[in-house]
Amino acid sequence: MRGKKLRPVISKMARREQGFTLLEIMIAISILSIGLLAVASLQITSIRGNAFASGVTEGTTLAADRIEKLLALPYTHADLVAGTHTDPNPPNRYAVTWQVTDDSPVINTKTIDLTVTWADHGIQKSVTMHRIMPRML
Repeated sequence: MRGKKLRPVISKMARREQGFTLLEIMIAISILSIGLLAVASLQITSIRGNAFASGVTEGTTLAADRIEKLLALPYTHADLVAGTHTDPNPPNRYAVTWQVTDDSPVINTKTIDLTVTWADHGIQKSVTMHRIMPRML
């Protein structure tokens, strides 16, 4: 036994567990990349949805504010004369108009239809509110 070298016995299974192959790494990276692209697409959609919701919220708040100001005016105020009116100083990006109709739906009332419009990515958006103002005797 003196001249023989002892070789360590390495089983076939031990040889296979030495690490990942290049093919396995490439497949794992591909799957990870597809997942990251899906998350990026979701993020872009989320940002667009938030921007749209922000515009609608601002438009609705502006409409509610303007209609409350109109309802606080005296019944015979110039801004409540029958016809179409436009806000001369609306906030940036917005246009505010309202239509006043006398004696609608009943006598001694005014119907106010207020519309706020704005452009969102080149598409015209609007919010409309309807209120009835009674004449207080």
